Amino acid sequence: MPIRVVHIGTGNVGRLALAGLITDPRFELVGLCVSAPDKVGKDAGELAGLDVGTGIEATDSLQAVLALEPDCAVYCAMGDTRLFEALEDCRSILAAGVDLVGSAPGMLQYPWKVLPDKYFAPVEQAAAEAGKSVFITGIDPGFANDLIPLAFSGTCRDIEQIRCSEIADYATYDGATVMFDVMGFGQPLDEVPMLLQPGVLGMAWGTTIRQLAAGLDITVDEIVDSYEREPAPESFEIAAGSVPKGSVAAIRFEIQGRVRGRPVIVIEHTTRLREDLRPDWPQPAQPGGSYRVEIVGEPSYTVDICPTSRHGDHNHAAIVAAAGRIVNAIPAVVAAAPGIRTSLDLPLIAGRVAAH
Repeated sequence: MPIRVVHIGTGNVGRLALAGLITDPRFELVGLCVSAPDKVGKDAGELAGLDVGTGIEATDSLQAVLALEPDCAVYCAMGDTRLFEALEDCRSILAAGVDLVGSAPGMLQYPWKVLPDKYFAPVEQAAAEAGKSVFITGIDPGFANDLIPLAFSGTCRDIEQIRCSEIADYATYDGATVMFDVMGFGQPLDEVPMLLQPGVLGMAWGTTIRQLAAGLDITVDEIVDSYEREPAPESFEIAAGSVPKGSVAAIRFEIQGRVRGRPVIVIEHTTRLREDLRPDWPQPAQPGGSYRVEIVGEPSYTVDICPTSRHGDHNHAAIVAAAGRIVNAIPAVVAAAPGIRTSLDLPLIAGRVAAH
């Protein structure tokens, strides 16, 4: 019998996750919740970019879709700029007796010792009381820096350092809020965007560092971060809007999880809006962008992950991957023990072979 699912959010990740739900016979889509007024009343197939009608019309009421008594909810609403609202949404879903998978809020990937307990304790309590589970994931933070490095670490006799990197050109990423408000692209260099405010990098990727540390059975003593930025040599356009001359056009940041003063777990991002900017910074393994896991130990590894898609570029492929991880996790999350679940808890999650 298919798992009855409701879906929340049809942005970059949500639209692709919704398409996965509609086309996967393991699931029955029974409800859809959106936030944009112009999407209300539209068919889920249209909002997923599919040429099919589902008979499921979008509503802007979370309570209305929860009243359908689904088995699971897929939550892909914005979490970066509305952390507390997203946490409350997750608490409400679990309290309604519904299992939950999603892309936000990202800090629920592994909140312990990252978020103050008072922020996620209501989510844990709701899950425990209802006997339900929640799994939040993505690609980075997500499987590119938890599942993959842990899998390779299991072949090592000893490990000195694990470094996980995203190296990408974001010019085609069509998300103005993330690009301009969160990351600060197109803004003056003397302005500090949300992502680079003190402590935010350590919180955003602290989930990854703490989860890797738990998987490696080590204690991280401190998490420190640093960043540098590069201005645009002239004005140019990207998918999300305009980048004025002299504004931020490339960012490189690093978050270190240190053990006795030594960086044992390192997360690094190199994000450009043009390939010619800062050629001295790390370069991707394929044109446009890639992910990289480097393990220094015995043996050592360099693993390049190069997402591609028949329907878009590297940025589109990465979002497809994040959506695929979410949708494919549904059966495991429905079967999981109550609580906040992580990649350390769940069994190996496999994809679905396409029917021909």
